[in-house]
Amino acid sequence: MHRISGFLMFALLPVVLYLLEQSIRSELSFAYFQGIASHWFVKLVILALVWAYMQHFCAGVRHLIMDTHVGLDKDSARKSAATVLAISLTVTALVALKLFGVF
Repeated sequence: MHRISGFLMFALLPVVLYLLEQSIRSELSFAYFQGIASHWFVKLVILALVWAYMQHFCAGVRHLIMDTHVGLDKDSARKSAATVLAISLTVTALVALKLFGVF
């Protein structure tokens, strides 16, 4: 998962930077991209990017902790991997609720 999320972020970085550059050119271009971002498919792509970032970030923290020789045994490694997945999915679900206008 760590490699997949890293690849997703790397592959989509040029698209995200291009959209950012275009959106800050003027108020009209910002309104245009705001309209695009309101489409359900674009929201799903944004959500995939959020998940990729959160998965990569949490797994990176896990690896940093493991570098201190904490949790290297098989049971601890499985528990920490499950924790990383649970945290990244929980944060992504919260962002999804916000993104789709639940709160």
